[in-house]
Amino acid sequence: MEFFFKPKGIALIGATPNPLKGGHAILENITSGYKGPVYPVNPRYTEIDTIICYASVADVPDPVDLAIVFVPGKFVFEVIRDCADRGIKGVMIESSGFAESGKQGQIMQQEMTAFARRAGIRLWGPNCMGLVDAVNNQIFSFVSPALRENLIPGDVSLIVQSGMLSGAFLIDCMSRGTMGISKVCSIGNKMDVDECELLEYFITDPDTRVIGLYLESITSGRKFINICRSSPKPVVLLRGGKSAMGARAAMGHTASMAGNGAIVSGAMAQAGVIEAKDFQQMMDICRALAAYPDIRTPGKSRVAVLTYSGGAGIVSSDFMEDMGIELATLSSASKQMLKQVFPEWMPPANPIDLWPAVEQHGAEKAYATAVQAAVADVGVDAVFIHAFSGGFALNLDMEPLTRPARAAGKPVFCWLIGEEAAARAFHVKTQACGIPVYRELFRAVECMNAVFTRKAILEKHSKTKKAEPFTPLPESIGPLLNAGSGVLDEHTAKKILAACHIPVAKEKIVDSAAHAQHTAHMDFGFPVVMKGLVPGDIHKTEAGLVMLDIESDHRINEAFAALNGTMSGRGKILMQQQVSGNLELIAGLVQDPQFGPCVMVGLGGVMAEILDDAVFGVAPLDHAAALDLIDRLKHQKLLNGFRGAPAVDRQALAKILTALGQLGLQYPAIKEIDINPLIIHAGNPVAVDAAIVLHS
Repeated sequence: MEFFFKPKGIALIGATPNPLKGGHAILENITSGYKGPVYPVNPRYTEIDTIICYASVADVPDPVDLAIVFVPGKFVFEVIRDCADRGIKGVMIESSGFAESGKQGQIMQQEMTAFARRAGIRLWGPNCMGLVDAVNNQIFSFVSPALRENLIPGDVSLIVQSGMLSGAFLIDCMSRGTMGISKVCSIGNKMDVDECELLEYFITDPDTRVIGLYLESITSGRKFINICRSSPKPVVLLRGGKSAMGARAAMGHTASMAGNGAIVSGAMAQAGVIEAKDFQQMMDICRALAAYPDIRTPGKSRVAVLTYSGGAGIVSSDFMEDMGIELATLSSASKQMLKQVFPEWMPPANPIDLWPAVEQHGAEKAYATAVQAAVADVGVDAVFIHAFSGGFALNLDMEPLTRPARAAGKPVFCWLIGEEAAARAFHVKTQACGIPVYRELFRAVECMNAVFTRKAILEKHSKTKKAEPFTPLPESIGPLLNAGSGVLDEHTAKKILAACHIPVAKEKIVDSAAHAQHTAHMDFGFPVVMKGLVPGDIHKTEAGLVMLDIESDHRINEAFAALNGTMSGRGKILMQQQVSGNLELIAGLVQDPQFGPCVMVGLGGVMAEILDDAVFGVAPLDHAAALDLIDRLKHQKLLNGFRGAPAVDRQALAKILTALGQLGLQYPAIKEIDINPLIIHAGNPVAVDAAIVLHS
């Protein structure tokens, strides 16, 4: 990858002297900062901007290991062949007209990719903005040359799938003067170079502390999460295309729940990736993590809020509570220190309202005393300062003010409002000394939460033990899977689950009303459940094929006759011991095209529709990962035993999720598994209904 970031020489194919064309903007951008040789290529010219222009790539002298291509799409393949003949290692294609343009463009893109692999050259793009490296002042892109005036070196690197969006967004960030960038990589259609390779590059890049990504697809899901999981640097992801279109072809609940991007969110949480919801938020989170990428201070992320407004302090506390951030309880020593600047009538508390102290002693002394009190307090893990610029005698110099906190390793965050020019100057100056500044209170708390989330991720990784090898599943499962196709009937599905040591309800196929009565009396006891099993039908309840609360021989006779009538003799009748419980869960597995087998757990029954609480994890899941998956459910109170109900046995539930992941990995013929409901009986999960769908 070095020839893309540190080329020995660059051939620009499609260079032009026309200042209105992208080919000229690229040339101007390259020559403004890149120190190596630049070779414009265009048969129409012998010179462009006093630089020798060559008729073809074959004429370009050494050294050259990178070609930047900006010619009409129909000529690009020919250019790639010429580059391969010339021995150029990397080709950055900024032209459009490929997979994004329709079937013909897709075919051309596939043919170019296959050729490049045979020829041993690398392709970046197409349909992309290219590369901007602010640290080394290199712009290999057609973005406006005016960008150079606002290019601020920083330590955040971005990987952006969209072309024009990355350029527009970069200009927006830079023009604010408050956000530095290391590198921005626009990779477009990702015909060859993709996000995984760039992630690996940035992990080892000394100029990058945080990696942000905007992706509409992930080329290799398992590789991506493995890289992120092992990354020592924070990774922030904004995803596009989180629609539910994938749910249209789903047969079971598990697959339909996966259609709204839940699998990707689960995979990212599993890998320690922090997700953003919009572009500016992504950049703000990256900025916070760049300031505190590996915070490891002990404690529970308890925050001292230093404010000039009681109302702002209250709103901050509300936002913090919503995100699970704790408002620190000040120690007696801290309160005593604050009394040095507080008026006698005002008892110190957190949030620390400093306005009365500012009126008596000035902003500098009041805030400095409060920072010292917070830093000295072992019950305070971070400091949140509210600042105002442009009036009210609240002018603060944050560099000396926050020096004690930075020396103690306690992160400082700042929320700022004020007069526009003064606030911007404060913002730029404060950010330059490593303190993230935000102009919206909620965003400041969001980014603070991202830092604490990163802290929790690091703590979890430090405690993670090497996973124990999985015990292979019984070979008896294979014949059960091979015995059917499409949707396996419930009885067969539960035989498979039982072979994986997943608890299932007692059940038996009954072939007559008398057989059913004997089974109820001798094997199960009343009440029982009777179900009709029709080949290929996964939704029995909707088809009227489930009868509950059967408590007599008479009801058995009625149910047997009714089920036979509904099925018209096409299926079998299954009798089950009726399992009661206080809570219904759903568990399952789905084969995802990006991540492979993924395990799901959530609230089942009616709760599945109402609460929409389900989470996914990429298999394999060891026991610790399965417990983490359960912990990600939103309604933990229900799992912990709500209103006297027994708590869910999390260890038993984790074993079920681990087994589902193994089943999906060991038998790739399985497309979906649904256990719905998974009833919690006396705290223990029991599968009372299940479906397994095989690939056709």
